[in-house]
Amino acid sequence: MTVPNTPPDPARADGSDAVADAVPADAVPAPYAAPDPQAARDPYALPPGLDLVAGKPQPAEPLTQRLLPELRIGAATVLACLVLGVVMGVLWAWLAPKVPLVVDGNKILYADPEGEQRAGADSVFVLIGLGMGILTALGAFLVSRKRGGGISVAVGLAVGGLLASVGAWGLGRWLGPGRDLVAEARRVGNGGHFQADIDLGAYGAVLAWPMAAMVLLLALSAAFGKREEDPPPYWVPGPAAVDAGVPSAEERREG
Repeated sequence: MTVPNTPPDPARADGSDAVADAVPADAVPAPYAAPDPQAARDPYALPPGLDLVAGKPQPAEPLTQRLLPELRIGAATVLACLVLGVVMGVLWAWLAPKVPLVVDGNKILYADPEGEQRAGADSVFVLIGLGMGILTALGAFLVSRKRGGGISVAVGLAVGGLLASVGAWGLGRWLGPGRDLVAEARRVGNGGHFQADIDLGAYGAVLAWPMAAMVLLLALSAAFGKREEDPPPYWVPGPAAVDAGVPSAEERREG
């Protein structure tokens, strides 16, 4: 039997086409084919349609910009207390009982040795301070209630009340009778009567204003202050919150 002398195909000279004929076309992987979406799905991927830009935290404001409104409120509270401190000093100089003195030769004696005018001056100062503390705390609470109060209001009341009390003490002494007893005795002469200057025997009386303001502010904030709404309990039906990586209540129960 004679085999015909057939010239080799130049396309098959390197054997590539022969391999291609021997291997089915569907068995060759396609390196540039689109991956299967089901096989390539990441179980930890973000849900579709989620805006990553909106979910990113915004950059924090500078510390000075955040503290500036608080400093303004605190400064306004202190200024209001100082203005009322002037009123307190005038009231104390007017309402505080005066100590009567009498000149006996070269001596200055109490006209009423059993009198309680010194203690009465302290009591009047404390009562006025309590009233001012209640007034300033009530006003500060009503003004700052919408914004939820704040540490600046409390600090302003404490600092402003203390400074106003000290200022009222000094102003009352300046507006009251003269403090130079010898000059007053010489002015009225022997047997004359005059009044001693008013002063505080108990220095702790200056704390009446800030303490009353802080206590009342705390009570008002606890009873009538602004509160955030509590979230509904988990058993109340409602729309599921869309949050990346956080399963809903139904998913947690199913899982």
